[in-house]
Order: sequence, then C-alpha cells, then structure tokens
Amino acid sequence: MKLLLTSGGVTNASIHAALVGMLGKPISESDALCIPTAMYGHPRVGPGDRAWQFISGESENPMVGLGWRSMGVLELTALPSIDESHWVPRVREADALLVAGGDVLYLCHWMRESGLADLLPSLTETVWVGLSAGSMVLTPEVGDDFIQWRPPYDDDRTLGLVDFSICPHLAPDGQPGNTLAEAEQWAAGIAGPAYAMDDQSAIAVVDGHVEVVSEGQWTQLKG
Repeated sequence: MKLLLTSGGVTNASIHAALVGMLGKPISESDALCIPTAMYGHPRVGPGDRAWQFISGESENPMVGLGWRSMGVLELTALPSIDESHWVPRVREADALLVAGGDVLYLCHWMRESGLADLLPSLTETVWVGLSAGSMVLTPEVGDDFIQWRPPYDDDRTLGLVDFSICPHLAPDGQPGNTLAEAEQWAAGIAGPAYAMDDQSAIAVVDGHVEVVSEGQWTQLKG
C-alpha cells in the first residue's frame, strides 16, 4: 500500500499534493471508501454527530469532502456478519481508504476481526489515508498514553506496517493537543523510532521510502 499518515487530515496544499501524487490522478477521478470505525470506540468522538460529520464530508478534518468521484462507507464492525464477496471486491476497486481517528486499539481490533488487516498486503496500489488513530494503527505500538479501550484478548499491539510510531496533534503549550514535553515523555516509553507532528503535517510512505510532508511543526523524537 501507499500510506499517507496524517495527524489532522488533508489540511494543506502540501499534503493534498502528496495525496494526488500517490493516487497518480486527480481526486475527482478517484474512488474512495471511508472507514469511521475508530470513532465509535472513543468517548469524545463517537458514536453520534462527529461520526456523521466524517462520513458526510462535513468534518473539520478534510478527507471525505475533497471532491472524490465516488465515496462509500466501509464499517468494519459489520463485516464479520456478511460474506466477503459483498465487500472485498469494493475494497480492491477503491483507489483510497480514508480512515477516521478515534480509538486506535478499537480500530485495530476490528481490522483484524473483519479480515481487512489480512487483505492489506495485497492492496499494492491502494492509498491508505489515515487520520490520527487511523494513522497510528499501522505503527508497531502506540504507548500507554493513547490506550483507552482494550480488546478482549488484552493485546495492545498495533499492526506494524511501518517501523515507527506516531504522536499526533503536536501543539504549543496551552493549546489543545499534545505538547512537545508530553510527546518526549511518550517517546521514552516507545521501543523504536518515533515522530511527533501537528495537524499540518503527515508522513508519506511509498515503497518503504518515508518522507515527512509538512507546513507546520514536526520532530523525530527517536531515530
């Protein structure tokens, strides 16, 4: 897969250009599926109006409302109850998967339970556009600071499609988000490389090459 791991969505021209480059064509000629699942597991973002805002493209985090040719909803909690033939072809046909933020372990659990996690390695041309937890779920670990919901099997590992961890929503002291001091404290408990980035930043991963795309603030806390 091609990965665009954002903190706050497609929030500026640089991140938008990176997305178009990964798609290899305009967004208006591309088909996408949005995945709101992570929102339902987080007490501050779902279920409710925030989930609807994401799905309808009215969210303050630009992803769904970017002018896609077509848009569908892939709700992971529903997939175990339906035949794979009903949803796997739709995923394979999509140019992009737009994955909402929320609770990262809840999302990871349902990616595994639904079978989507097993499908990802075969989606070589698909662009994964993650928002916060939708980005963190592809890392090896998220750290205790970001764990609220725990799966029944008490496994706090994430999927490990990349070899670095992410602290999203980096913000100056006194503003909503995570301060640099908090990010540094978080990174001290992470085993591997780690980045902190604000909502104007993203990490693009194509064919194993990692590039930070930013019009804001970011830092590599551990190399």
